[in-house]
Parts: sequence; C-alpha cells; structure tokens
Amino acid sequence: MTAATQSEVRAAVAEIGRWWWMWLVAGFVWIGISLIILQFDTASARTVGVIVGVMLLAAGIQYVVIGTLAEGWKWLWYIFGGILMLAGIAAIANPARAFVNVADMLGFLFAFVGFIWIIEAFATQEGNPLWWFGLVSGILMVVLGFWAAGTFFFDKAYTLLVFAGIWAMSKGIFEVIRAFQIRKVGKLATEF
Repeated sequence: MTAATQSEVRAAVAEIGRWWWMWLVAGFVWIGISLIILQFDTASARTVGVIVGVMLLAAGIQYVVIGTLAEGWKWLWYIFGGILMLAGIAAIANPARAFVNVADMLGFLFAFVGFIWIIEAFATQEGNPLWWFGLVSGILMVVLGFWAAGTFFFDKAYTLLVFAGIWAMSKGIFEVIRAFQIRKVGKLATEF
C-alpha cells in the first residue's frame, strides 16, 4: 500500500469515526423500543405489529447501509437487508395480521435472526474484538427459535412480545458497543 493510499484510508476511517454518535443514538433508540415493547400485552396486537414492522424495516435499512460500506460480503448484507425491509413493509401495511403471522412463525423468525447474527459475527470477527457477543446472541436466538416452534399460539403471542423486546435490547446494546469501537478507531486514525 502506498503512502498516499494509507493516508486516504486513514482519512476515510477518521471521517467515519466522527459519526460514531449515530451508532450510539441508534443503540439508545433500539433500547427505547425494547422498553416500549415489553410494556405491551396481546390486546395491543396492532401496536406491536407496527413496532415489529418498524424494527424490521430499520434493521433492513441498517444492513443495506452496512453493505454499502463493507469491503466484503456486500451481497450478504444486501440480501439480509432486503428480506428484513420487505418483512417490515408487510408488517406495517397490516399490523394486526402481522402480529398473528409473526406469532405463528416465531420459531422460524428467531432462528433466522440468530443465523444472521452468527454470520455477522464471523464476517466481522477480524476487526471486531467483541464479535463473540454477536455469536453468543445468535446461538441463543437459534435455540430460542427451536423452543418457540414447539409452543402453542397463545404462548407464542406472549413469547413474541418478550423476545421482540429482548431482540431490540440486544441490538441496542450491540450498537452502543459498536459506537465506542468506531469512535476509538476514528481517534486512532487521526493520531497517525
């Protein structure tokens, strides 16, 4: 790598590092969403359907943005982002039906999200010292997916509320951690 290329990379990393607070804000938004979800019961299925739709849409947009910034695995980020955005749009279009459908497919959805987190953990392993957090979270989501697949619908409805809250909380914590990692890398880039 030439000196000019190294300085361009450092400048780009420093520029991204200045935006670390966006990940911090996103993390706190996810944590706030999780607290809101955990306050609802099945009587507010439409509200929960909209919140789940917004969560899926936001996660999908986030994966597409990550795909534009990623060096490798771009196609994977775009596929995950597209699937999550389509699911989010469908949920927002018919929230009551979305709640019932999501509760019916709860096991599959948890397993799917778990597999996304596992793949993301391995994809970011090289530059992320806390990659194992995503791996552990993904494995737990897959296990919960198999457990949720064997429960009755009424139990699934309550399970959906609890685990949608847990999912949002995990996503929020991960984004807060990521924000400080980006900040640190950005500072390191400006010091050289």
